[in-house]
Amino acid sequence: MLGSVLYVAAHPDDENTGLLTYLSNEKLYRTGYLSMTRGDGGQNLIGDDQGIELGLIRTQELLSARRIDGAEQFFTSAYDFGFSKGPNETFKIWDKNKILSDVVWVIRKFQPDIIITRFPTTGEGGHGHHTASAILAVEAFDAAADPKMFPEQFKYGVKPWQAKRLLWNTFNFGSVNTERPDQFQVDDGGYNPLLGKSYGEMAAESRSQHKSQGFGVPASRGRKIEFFKTLKGSAPKEDLMDGVVTDWSRTPLVQVGLLLREIISTYSFEHPEKSLQPLLKIYDVLKSAPISYWQQQKLKEVKQVIRECSGLFAEATSANMFGVPGDSLKINFVADNRMGVEISLDSLIVFQSAIAINKSLPENENVNVPLKILVPATQKISQPYWLEKPMNLGSYQINDQAMIGKAQNDPLAARLTMRINTTRINFDISIQYKSNDPVKGEEYEPLFIIPKIEIYNTPQLALSINNKPVQMGSSLKINAQEVTPYTKDVIHNNHVVQIDEPGDTSFTVKNSDQPQQILWSVKSNDITYNRYKKLIQYPHIPDIIYFPEANSKLVPVDLKIGGKRIGYIAGAGDKVPDALSQMGYSVTMLNQNDISADKLKNFDAIVTGVRAYNIFEWLNEAYPVLMNYVKEGGVLLVQYNTNNNIGPVKARIGPFPFTISRNRVTDEAAPVSFIDPKNRLLNFPNKISEKDFEGWIQERSTYHAVDFSPNYHALFNMHDAGEADQPGSLIYSDYGKGRFIYSGLVFFRQLPAGVAGAYRLFANLLAK
Repeated sequence: MLGSVLYVAAHPDDENTGLLTYLSNEKLYRTGYLSMTRGDGGQNLIGDDQGIELGLIRTQELLSARRIDGAEQFFTSAYDFGFSKGPNETFKIWDKNKILSDVVWVIRKFQPDIIITRFPTTGEGGHGHHTASAILAVEAFDAAADPKMFPEQFKYGVKPWQAKRLLWNTFNFGSVNTERPDQFQVDDGGYNPLLGKSYGEMAAESRSQHKSQGFGVPASRGRKIEFFKTLKGSAPKEDLMDGVVTDWSRTPLVQVGLLLREIISTYSFEHPEKSLQPLLKIYDVLKSAPISYWQQQKLKEVKQVIRECSGLFAEATSANMFGVPGDSLKINFVADNRMGVEISLDSLIVFQSAIAINKSLPENENVNVPLKILVPATQKISQPYWLEKPMNLGSYQINDQAMIGKAQNDPLAARLTMRINTTRINFDISIQYKSNDPVKGEEYEPLFIIPKIEIYNTPQLALSINNKPVQMGSSLKINAQEVTPYTKDVIHNNHVVQIDEPGDTSFTVKNSDQPQQILWSVKSNDITYNRYKKLIQYPHIPDIIYFPEANSKLVPVDLKIGGKRIGYIAGAGDKVPDALSQMGYSVTMLNQNDISADKLKNFDAIVTGVRAYNIFEWLNEAYPVLMNYVKEGGVLLVQYNTNNNIGPVKARIGPFPFTISRNRVTDEAAPVSFIDPKNRLLNFPNKISEKDFEGWIQERSTYHAVDFSPNYHALFNMHDAGEADQPGSLIYSDYGKGRFIYSGLVFFRQLPAGVAGAYRLFANLLAK
């Protein structure tokens, strides 16, 4: 099969996994998903990782999904900055021409015969990123074929490419139905007897990898019709690939197709090794043919088939998870000729070191080659390529054109040269960290290259409350076997303080009127080290490591708090409890067993984390206890919940009725007006003004309250440009002796970012 399809959308989870599964496994097309972003701006249901770290997690979730549905994964350099209400807003932040260049590059590299968008250009997809992804796909369809568009790409080996057609995969989501009977239709709900699964079953398993978004879905079986509207090119009549030659006659290598037919007709499932010789013949034909797109793609595929039919097992592993530039690393290479075919190992190349092996592989015996390899001093650390340079407002800065579009860094690999029968062939064997867990058994994780010296700073965010000096510090982790003498530098208020003594460093930072950045670094042998490794681990994805810079942020806050003891019911991953502790509160994390009148009476206020009512069904049962707590004089502050699984019947939240909508204010600089400036919540213990809404990041508010009882009072009016005021970002009601508050204001982003006004307002909401 020599056909290819590229699916285009905006975020992790936007892809139609059912269609990808069908195209890849039933039609056997080379299938790819191009996501504009890595999902950095969303919320996290499985932890407190946000921003860049959430993007790293969702990248790996997408790769896990692709390993199941069989498609490939690509990205542009666009950053997911959160919800956008339209494409114009999106393009102002992304830099449209830059992201268009990325899409064109992926099309020219992937050379899809058909491009399919998830969303239309006309806005029915809702999110501005969705519409923007469709606009970019439409423009890139033509631009990729135009030699005058982005000609600087051609020196990197791509050529203009014209896809046959661009289709919109219409949808029926909730109240929006864009499917029409006259649209082209495909049934992707079939059953694959070779795999023993329906495509709906595979697609559900793939989609359920989006665990950080809570997108576990049940399997589907039976017919499932997909609808398509033609946006560019000729419309399909009988098949998605109408007019596209998808067999070997599209290349000069027609004889390869004839050889493959012969292999298929004589293939033995019990003895796949009997197909090796004709497969090796195909390999030789492709290897000697002129370089072209399908020659390169099929050469890669036939090498994989050869390896699988031969039964060859080969791995290169380390007992250490980390390697250090300039140090030695022990690697164990193991090969096993499990089918007993004629295989001999010639050599290995690891980190530019060539090792001769010259050994025939006996049948079904492990051959171990222990290696001690020097990691080159010039070897780059394992920083995800899109994080190597500081990010611009709406996109990552990627200097290496060849890396644009890739889902992740190329894995560290050993190049194995071997002979099968008489054919010489190379395989790249990923170098992995191998360990054994007493519960899970044998585990493989990536091998990471880390800096010789790491510098850790603490705290990363410090509040200087009411001019109180703050103690800052740093510590070093020496990873290299030998390190020359070093010095530490601390850049504070543009002044460099050099510290020569080894060990930890700490000093007192005095307050200033403005937030300050404090930069930590250490210098050894004229090389500056200013990063530390951060490990992110979840059971459904491989380990993730990236290297943030050792920077501290000092934020001056004129802050008073009322009350001291806070009970916090954790939601879907936020860092608000840490912020409350820095403010001076005593914070106790509460679970289901703690919700009793006797225990709650010890707290001045109870706070629920974001989406707490979405993820904890027991909060419905806790309603009477919580309401009694408020009635007896407590403060209950409920941070936003979504309206996906929640309503006035299923989840009772406040003492009086209100509805949670999808209304939000996405412009973090949107003007805020005070409905009642004399309201106690705006004046005690801190005087809140418009200045307290300066410097907010990524949205003002989300999931506003609407249709609320007259017993509630709104505190603010705010709106995005061109819209009417919305009063539901924060509502409250006095109830008995206490107070209930529902807040859509995105405190979970503002507090970790050190927005001083958000701290002051939050303190007022908690004060009695």
